[in-house]
Amino acid sequence: MMIFLFRILLKIHTTYQLMIQKIYLKVNLARGLKVGKNVRFVDVPEFGTEPFLIEIGDETTFSNNVRFINHDGGYNALHFFEKYKDVRAFGRIKIGKQCLIGADTIIMLGVEMGDNCVLGAGSILTTSMPAGTVYAGVPAKFICTIEEYGDKALKNNVMYPRELEADRPKLEAYIKEHLPHRYKPVK
Repeated sequence: MMIFLFRILLKIHTTYQLMIQKIYLKVNLARGLKVGKNVRFVDVPEFGTEPFLIEIGDETTFSNNVRFINHDGGYNALHFFEKYKDVRAFGRIKIGKQCLIGADTIIMLGVEMGDNCVLGAGSILTTSMPAGTVYAGVPAKFICTIEEYGDKALKNNVMYPRELEADRPKLEAYIKEHLPHRYKPVK
């Protein structure tokens, strides 16, 4: 009985969170956020206080906990000095087409990601990215080209019968049983 009640509460909570995210996205679109076609959000990002400064290209995917920062509030500390009382910083942010933004990332003001880019999980993007590149880290730095990333993905590809994708529990059981116990080496 307890598990049943927990599952109901979890479903209500999840439904509520999804509803809030949809409303938040619509509010930001109404405030001028530009979002291309077929953009996928695992979670709707935090668009900051100036969503009208953000443009997102077609078929881009956002993982969870992505944040946009399109102004520099740190300058408020300078306003106590007469010399800096009028210092302000705002910047546009542009994300290209067919990009992937990893989990727990922050995208800072004034940057542009070209088309077909990957921003690795946990990164803070403080500089623009040319098309076809992979960046990661704090601050995010160039890691490799998208082709090099793709070749690495092929090398580490996990093979399984594609028909299992239609039945998630069977897919998970297959992966659990057949995935080798290989781990990354110590560097």
